[in-house]
Amino acid sequence: MLQALIQILILVLLLVAAPVLVGGTFARVDGEGLNLPLRWVSGQMFLWTGFQIICVPLILLHPNNSFRYLCMLFGGFMAAALLVALGAEAGRRKKRKALQAEKRGGERDKTAISLWLLVFGLLVLQQVLAATMAYEEGDDAYYVATAVITESSDTMYQILPYTGFTTGLDARHGLAPFPVWAAFLSRLSGVHAATISQIVLPVVLIAMAYSVFFLIGRNLVGNNRRGFPLFMIFIELLVVFGGQSLYTSENFLLVRTAQGKAVLASIVIPFLFWLLFMSAERQQRGEKNGIRYWLLLGMTMVSGCLCSTQGALLVCLLSGAGGLCTAVCCRSRKVILPVAACCVIPALFMVLYLVLE
Repeated sequence: MLQALIQILILVLLLVAAPVLVGGTFARVDGEGLNLPLRWVSGQMFLWTGFQIICVPLILLHPNNSFRYLCMLFGGFMAAALLVALGAEAGRRKKRKALQAEKRGGERDKTAISLWLLVFGLLVLQQVLAATMAYEEGDDAYYVATAVITESSDTMYQILPYTGFTTGLDARHGLAPFPVWAAFLSRLSGVHAATISQIVLPVVLIAMAYSVFFLIGRNLVGNNRRGFPLFMIFIELLVVFGGQSLYTSENFLLVRTAQGKAVLASIVIPFLFWLLFMSAERQQRGEKNGIRYWLLLGMTMVSGCLCSTQGALLVCLLSGAGGLCTAVCCRSRKVILPVAACCVIPALFMVLYLVLE
């Protein structure tokens, strides 16, 4: 019992506490101040970016015992990021207390509170169903097996999951090592990699996806107390009844949660949409985005590369189209160069994929 409790605490630290602390740097990107959903998502984008940049060179250059080195390097990266984040958090504490004091008080809308309770109820229902119900998903034979083999064999993409035989470099999957991240969580927590993929990640990543929808809804609905939770309920109903095909993003979110392409479709791309939408609004008002915004945009694009090799192309196309539309509609050419700079690392991964293939 004690061992299970320790494992749960480690996973909470890795998947919730660490991203929230690291994401404090980007908490004011949208101008809202204390913003836990944004801190959680942006902090995870930061950690995923570090994982992608550390993991891919090890896969390409050091195939033997590479996973052990990855755990040491990325573990050190996370520890350093947490130390810096804790120092910055202490400096922001006074400002946060003042902000919370300003927000206290005001009338409570009982209808809005009831709607929010329904939102959380539907969220918990989806998490329970995703973590407890058995389903047939053929791709898990590769992705979950890859996570298990990586953790047990101490190698990355050197053993074919279907047969157990050794194999050469698989550039298509090796450049998007999302299953290796699940294996990393397994190694640090002591929980089996299959349990991480089938139970832990669905609970956490579904909540993270709705954190992104929360950010989008706040921009679209604004200060409408009842309209905001109604927007979230509408999104949840779309997800629950979105299984009309095996290839919908709703089906990916509930059924393939631990697969990188599901994270790309349900978290990374919606978050990228929100960032581009917020940039267009600011340009329309004549405001600047700031260096933190562009860093977060670039990290989100690199996180898309971690999820899928196709993600590198998709995030570049989406960001390029969004930047071009913003430049034309808002008559501001200043956004073109920063957007192009954010596309550099994903473009390098695309070139690397073409060279290796």
